Amino acid sequence: MNLIFQESSLSDRIEDTITESATLDQLALNFQHTLQSALHTLPPAVVAALRGDWLGHPVHPIKVHLPLGGWMIAALLDFAPLGNTPEKRQQYQKAADTALLLGTVGGAGAVATGWVEWSTARGQARRTGLIHGALNETAFLLNVGSLIARKKGRRGLGKALSGAGLGLALAGGMLGGQLVYRHRMG
Repeated sequence: MNLIFQESSLSDRIEDTITESATLDQLALNFQHTLQSALHTLPPAVVAALRGDWLGHPVHPIKVHLPLGGWMIAALLDFAPLGNTPEKRQQYQKAADTALLLGTVGGAGAVATGWVEWSTARGQARRTGLIHGALNETAFLLNVGSLIARKKGRRGLGKALSGAGLGLALAGGMLGGQLVYRHRMG
């Protein structure tokens, strides 16, 4: 029995339900071959650095902390009833925007290192990783959209986009946990 998860944990059942598909398996395999071809065009030292060879273990699990932390702090500052004066509210908005920016910049590294690590996955881990990556890449793009909306003065839209992005990142994180603990990736 797995020491981290019990045999039929809720996370296992969710993963099994969303990854049991021949269509998904073929899609994941096709995308993985495309990704591997693209990675072969890069200098081997770049791929090795993205994989984390210099560190002695994958770098992706380390990289995910900045986007998740930044996006969570931005959500807290966006949605918590903070600031009872216009000046204070403006300070909190600026802090939320800064946290969102830092998280999104960090997200670019997490996306790149995640796809490199996933490029060698097999079986259910390949299918799970494809969904994990798609959720987190969508979260990244929603947060980029949030930054643009905020810059254009559309704060409500920006908050909605970053809130949706955080939700997808958290769902993707659950699948990331499955990849680490159930499939021993990373």
